[in-house]
Amino acid sequence: MKVTLDIVVRSTEIDVNGHVNNAKYLEYLEWGREEWYDTAGLSYEVLSQLGVQTVTVNININYRKECKQGDRLSILTHPDKIGRTSFVLKQEIYNQAGELCADSLVTSVTIDIQSRKSSDVPEALRQLF
Repeated sequence: MKVTLDIVVRSTEIDVNGHVNNAKYLEYLEWGREEWYDTAGLSYEVLSQLGVQTVTVNININYRKECKQGDRLSILTHPDKIGRTSFVLKQEIYNQAGELCADSLVTSVTIDIQSRKSSDVPEALRQLF
């Protein structure tokens, strides 16, 4: 399942170099993942009912092209691979011209809410891969 979230770069996201601060890209990616979970019907409440939470354990990001104030960005999020207790989402950020501005692989682990230890990825999440 591929999900797209569209945003507009705001003035508060710009650094002294006149482009989006590198840390903001991580925030954009998080927004994209939240959109992916919500579209899949796996909100925090649903995951909690399944007895798990997801925890981001690794993010690899490539900055390809600078983004500036007013740019219209599309954040694409889709499954990449899955293991027993972890999974990877691939994310890409494109500008209004369709140029790739950043791409990333985000690894998350499912943890049991009670024990706070890793647990098997629930079937409802596994089906999306």
